[in-house]
Amino acid sequence: MNQKQGRVTIPTDIDVIPETLKVMKRWGADAIRDCDGTDFPAELRDVDAKIYSTYYTTRKDNSWAMANPEEIQQMYLMTPFYTAKENQLSIHLMKGLYPDMLTPNCRDDIKRWWEVIDRTTGEAVSTDAWSYDEATGDVALKAVPFHDYTVSFLAYIMWDPVHMYNAVTNDWKDVEHQITFDVRQPKTHAYTLDRLKKFIEDHPYVNVLRFTTFFHQFTLVFDELAREKYVDWYGYSASVSPYILEQFEKEMGYPFRPEYIIDQGYYNNQYRIPTKEFQDFQAFQRREVAKIVKEMVELTHECGKEAMMFLGDHWIGTEPFMEEFKSLGLDAVVGSVGNGSTLRLISDIEGVKYTEGRLLPYFFPDTFCEGKDPVKEAKEGWVTARRAILRKPVDRIGYGGYLKLALEFPEFVDYVEDVCEEFRTLYENIKGTVPYCIKKVAVLNCWGKMRAWGCHMVHHALYYKQNYSYAGVIEALAGAPFDVKFISFQDIKENPGILNDIDVILNVGDADTAHTGGEWWCDPEIAASIKKFVHNGGGIIGVGEPTAHQENGRFIQLANVFGVEEERGFTLGYDKYNWENHKHFIMEDSGEVIDFGEGKKNMFALEGTQVLVQREKEVQLAVNEFGKGRAVYISGLPYSFENSRMLYRSILWSTHDEENIHNWFSTNYNVEVHAYIKNGKYCVVNNTYEPQETVVYRGDGSSFNLSMEANEIKWYKI
Repeated sequence: MNQKQGRVTIPTDIDVIPETLKVMKRWGADAIRDCDGTDFPAELRDVDAKIYSTYYTTRKDNSWAMANPEEIQQMYLMTPFYTAKENQLSIHLMKGLYPDMLTPNCRDDIKRWWEVIDRTTGEAVSTDAWSYDEATGDVALKAVPFHDYTVSFLAYIMWDPVHMYNAVTNDWKDVEHQITFDVRQPKTHAYTLDRLKKFIEDHPYVNVLRFTTFFHQFTLVFDELAREKYVDWYGYSASVSPYILEQFEKEMGYPFRPEYIIDQGYYNNQYRIPTKEFQDFQAFQRREVAKIVKEMVELTHECGKEAMMFLGDHWIGTEPFMEEFKSLGLDAVVGSVGNGSTLRLISDIEGVKYTEGRLLPYFFPDTFCEGKDPVKEAKEGWVTARRAILRKPVDRIGYGGYLKLALEFPEFVDYVEDVCEEFRTLYENIKGTVPYCIKKVAVLNCWGKMRAWGCHMVHHALYYKQNYSYAGVIEALAGAPFDVKFISFQDIKENPGILNDIDVILNVGDADTAHTGGEWWCDPEIAASIKKFVHNGGGIIGVGEPTAHQENGRFIQLANVFGVEEERGFTLGYDKYNWENHKHFIMEDSGEVIDFGEGKKNMFALEGTQVLVQREKEVQLAVNEFGKGRAVYISGLPYSFENSRMLYRSILWSTHDEENIHNWFSTNYNVEVHAYIKNGKYCVVNNTYEPQETVVYRGDGSSFNLSMEANEIKWYKI
């Protein structure tokens, strides 16, 4: 392949035809795509490049949706809490919801598929005690005074949430609201296969169908002012209908309840410890979605086209790290990349011929406008994504949106030209080899491999402020020289031997969340397995409130392993004397003031624990020996190059391997070294936009001084 061309996809539109050709040449693009709200120009159909066409399996056919209203997609929703003041209560279903997006489903039996719950007792209200008035949109119920009540109900999705998001973001005027139809239901299923075949026949110039995506939208709801109200990129609440739920009941052998999805109003978000019923539903959806995806992929292949899936939008049920995904037969996966963890979310996917990262920023007017700096956003995204590419590359990169907006920023066009060329160089140097990994690290949470790399994300590269430590650790690992696995508590229950192949376990997050495990730590098999692992020489690192759940005289359930506990008020009567700070190997590259973010309040060290950092008698960093093993406690870890180095040192120390610190290593934490033994190459990369000085250590311990320009990569032979 010409080093100056290939592995890049760009968007186009009918108003930028000559400009598209110029950008293709400058960026070395070998593929062109359309986007939501754009049309592919007829003048470019014969261009010397692959042509992607965005294909929507569930929308852009309102005539079908309106003719078959019973097969419009649905979602479960819950009203706000209402407090009864007397023995009668009226609850309006659509309060706080955008009326043009959702319509309550009164077509099916509401007494079977809706649920009124007394949230004071947690019990469902008898169906005889409530009724619904379709004209007013109100549920009337017999109530217990001063008890709280909610209504869980099914609603038709009358405006596809992603189409609404795009319309609101881009200020589209007088646009027809695209209705989302349900491909899982019989008539629409048959129609969709015919529709797909006709689309391919009508677009013979298209090489790749970019399915965006398949059948079920992640949870995205807007309020009455068209503002985003609730979002969960992993949410399953819009993957329901009575047809689907009856199938679930038949297969699983027990009746479905709306509460399995509603989950007290938390909608089984990624922080909730999943229930058995919700996990059953997820597994059922994966199996059923896979059947129809395979039909569509096979049809696409029969017509001589490639099938690519966009990892987003209607992707629910196609969890890419689960076994069902490998059976789909897809040629490729493309997804949005804004940092290292989003890159690994795509590049680690198996079962496809190639992966593609759509780099940010998206060419939308919220970024490409006066007062904004798309170059800055592009630089931040690339420098973090590049760390991950050097560990596990995607096979292609690309951009999306409106090309004409990007063209108004010449500096951006120049910068992306450099990015495309650099990506091709990286790929050619590292393809086909596994980079040197110094340790095998396992992130332990309730989701395991199902939510590898991404269960902290809102969408794209965004995370919630409260979850900065999990985001920070995952981002650090995305570009670090470790073999990273994601395991669940259920994995350990089913196969305790899974720990035999692991050097270090990480447990990161807040108490009683899916990220740390909550009540799972009260399972004797789990607690004993992890303690045995550490006692026999394994390492464990906890960040935030690891293993935390108040039970059996402990909050930090592995307090004797970590050597720390959190003061919850129950042990105030016990005096605490272990407050002296110590110097340590872990902190040798850190500055005088380590950034723990918000940290955790009221953490104290047990006797025998070595405190490294305490501030105002609150432990921020501590280490402890447990049998032959070692434990590290960190109160918080926002992502930075400095903190990434501290995590690296923590992993080495916890495995008694401090002496190997100078192995493919840079003394300056802003600079990293990646070795590709099979290819006989290694590189040194400056992760900053400033010049850096460092000492580089090779694999044999020899070293040399190096001066690096801003963002520079240097390649060497081993």
